[in-house]
Amino acid sequence: MIEFNRFVLDNGLRVLVHEDHSTPMAVVNVMYDVGARDEQPNKTGFAHLFEHLMFGGSIHIPEYDEPLQRAGGENNAYTTNDLTNYYCTLPAENIETAFWLESDRMLSLAFSEKSLDVQRKVVCEEFKEHYINKPYGDVWHKMRALAYKVHPYQWMTIGKELSHVENASITDVKDFFFKHYRPVNAILVVAGKVKTDDIKKLAEKWFGNIPMGEKYNRNIPREPLQTEARKLEIHANVPFDAFIKTWHMGGRLEQSYYIADLITEVLGGGGSSRLFQSLVKEKKLFSNVDCYHFGTVEPGLLAIEGKLVKGISMQAAEEAIAEEIHKICSTLISEKELQKIKNKTESVIAFEDMAVMSRANSIAFYELLGNAQLINTELEKYREITEQDILQYSLTLFKETNSNTIHYYSNN
Repeated sequence: MIEFNRFVLDNGLRVLVHEDHSTPMAVVNVMYDVGARDEQPNKTGFAHLFEHLMFGGSIHIPEYDEPLQRAGGENNAYTTNDLTNYYCTLPAENIETAFWLESDRMLSLAFSEKSLDVQRKVVCEEFKEHYINKPYGDVWHKMRALAYKVHPYQWMTIGKELSHVENASITDVKDFFFKHYRPVNAILVVAGKVKTDDIKKLAEKWFGNIPMGEKYNRNIPREPLQTEARKLEIHANVPFDAFIKTWHMGGRLEQSYYIADLITEVLGGGGSSRLFQSLVKEKKLFSNVDCYHFGTVEPGLLAIEGKLVKGISMQAAEEAIAEEIHKICSTLISEKELQKIKNKTESVIAFEDMAVMSRANSIAFYELLGNAQLINTELEKYREITEQDILQYSLTLFKETNSNTIHYYSNN
């Protein structure tokens, strides 16, 4: 049981405190309820650009990293399609430094053409390096556009096109900041060697006077049910042919999400999984093959992808994948196999919960989903899943009309 206290400041900032006096450290985690799904179709990549801009100096603090390092701390951040998260860890006695830094950049970034120019260049280089020049780098740009027709999951966090970030103006950036990075759209989680009463005082002192901002209410179009299989062929200078196929699955709060999560373990969870044993080890069709999903808040994608062994035809590879899909859709998984993947899932969750930083991140995420107590009930959702649930959901999930396939051919 992970315990925490929760309170809300007058400006809408949700604060959650998880006391753990077994560590000398403290974690300060600020999660903003904004991700790539909140961008305009003609102005994408902004949430990710902000992840960089947030380290470029704020209104009273020209340099974010230096004061934190002097206090013995370190920090990082990440952006997804659903959220943006900033976190730092430092000795608990120096925690006020983190409050000072985080509150100042929530108050306002130091918007300057110079800072925007520097971070814009960094993001554009990242786009080129990982998504344009890298072998297979365009796979998920193409797959998202294939699988989603109206939902903003159709673009990646890096952005749909390089030009969107290249053309981002200081006005665009300011508007985006003051729309989303406000106390009312933020969650502050403090964990480690701290006391709730002390954190209340610090939260009031450093965050209490930041203007609330306007509550951002999403109005994202729901992706219509896919009714026909979609296919795409790509030819490029890559070393091997690759096969990528996705299916639409339930969102993060649906029961089907947990079933799909276990299905990915059955098919692709490491060396003992069905796909690896059958297609890599026995039949030697793929050099590697994986099955996973993206854990998105709204209905997402379950994917199977692999690189083909030289000389193996795309048709043979696809038929072998279809055979494994047919098995999970037509035969009940054994009690033993299901228990094995439940045990593995349970140990992954338990291992993650060992680190105080991971706990802070999870508490913030569940609060973003609407109820931080989910951190203590999620395991039960996995335990309740039956062999019949796996079979029934597989039949719905793996319908061919629900699928998107990319055949990625090597020109070499």
